[in-house]
Amino acid sequence: MALLLKNAHVIDPQVGLNETADILVRDGKIVEIGQNLAMEKGVERDLGGKIVVPGLVDIHVHLREPGYELKEDIASGTRAAAHGGFTAVCCMPNTKPVIDNAVGVEYVKARAAAVGKCRVHVAGSCSQGLKGDTLSEMGDMVAHGAVAFTDDGRGVQGAGMMRRVMDYAAQFDRVVMSHCQDEDLVGAGQVNEGVVSTRLGMLGWPAEGEEIQIARDIAICRLTGCPLHIQHLTTARGLDLVRAAKAEGLPVTCEVTPHHLFLTEDAIGDDYNTFLKVNPPLRTAEDAAALVEGVKDGTVDAIVTDHAPHTLAEKELGFLEAPNGIIGLECAYGVCHKVLVDGGFISDERLIELMSVGPAELMGHVPTDVAALVEDYAEPAPTGDDPDGVIAGESDAQPQREGVNRLLDLSRVDDADNVDLVVLNAAEEWTVDPEQFHSKARNTPFGGWQVTGRPLATIIGSQLMFSRL
Repeated sequence: MALLLKNAHVIDPQVGLNETADILVRDGKIVEIGQNLAMEKGVERDLGGKIVVPGLVDIHVHLREPGYELKEDIASGTRAAAHGGFTAVCCMPNTKPVIDNAVGVEYVKARAAAVGKCRVHVAGSCSQGLKGDTLSEMGDMVAHGAVAFTDDGRGVQGAGMMRRVMDYAAQFDRVVMSHCQDEDLVGAGQVNEGVVSTRLGMLGWPAEGEEIQIARDIAICRLTGCPLHIQHLTTARGLDLVRAAKAEGLPVTCEVTPHHLFLTEDAIGDDYNTFLKVNPPLRTAEDAAALVEGVKDGTVDAIVTDHAPHTLAEKELGFLEAPNGIIGLECAYGVCHKVLVDGGFISDERLIELMSVGPAELMGHVPTDVAALVEDYAEPAPTGDDPDGVIAGESDAQPQREGVNRLLDLSRVDDADNVDLVVLNAAEEWTVDPEQFHSKARNTPFGGWQVTGRPLATIIGSQLMFSRL
């Protein structure tokens, strides 16, 4: 199938591409980017005023399958992802059974191949059963395609165990993604410890319970040399620890979520809205402001949703009994664009770095020839293979360069039919309505928000997975 996208505002931060152009896609491959392009037959769409970017990538989602399909499954979760402009997600291993061996990895991959609506990459657990005492079958999971390791939902409690995890992960060139929560200190904490926990009469979850493990894991990163990624970072001091580690030259990165950026503990009122119950909890306004500064100055490497579906019955329990977690795949771009871009904090390019290019790189697929790609793009006939999340083009002058001008998926499969793009209307104003979501769940605190910026189409491989064009 041929698809001609006319008059698109094409943005690709990795190659410095930010201009209005036509994009010709044929049989799932971008064959040309230029002005006034034409084709003999196919589907043509005028994208005047719209943005075309590499597909969004979320490296922290809970698809719940296997074991918790009542909340979400791979079919519904990936459908929600495509609806939100995401072409690839990385699913967490805290399923039932836990994804701690090759069988679990292969199960998710097989289900995704059968029913998935976006690319699914699998993070294996660090420890067997998330118990934190015995290493998972890390080498076997790597051999079957695991892209990272994490005990998300609990975190590795013992420093010695965390060292073993990182020593092993380093051998396999995999990043360890750390859920930082000192359970001995946090205990049964429900909300951020401070004024709000006192007002609500609830046990506090102190910021130090997160920061202590951030500091510990950075030290173990220094000891082992293993790449470390701090998950759902929430505090100003935690961000300072990551900033210092980066300045030291350590392979440390971090992510933040929209809810920790744009919501605070003050949002939890006397109604005890369980849609605001997350782990780690919403922090102070000062913490949220610091995270936004981290997004601006480059300390933050990725914005993720931590998409955590639950049934309505679970969330209708009392605050103490209700599970932690919210969903966000289908409104993340609009919420972030409204607050961060329209608010003047960052540019469209920076948002795409945070939601597309950066997350892909964090999975270990950092291109080694970005500078060459930028130089090549400026020339009439670009050369070289494209890295993850890169849009480029080829010309008739060099038809032999068939590997050029395609967008590779997160796993960098050498497949000429990999084109992952999302078409965005950055100016569209809309209201977040959870009842219109494709996810099975509705537990989002952003329902009713007036946001700006919305996905119009998601192209994955040679398929149009979602379209409002």
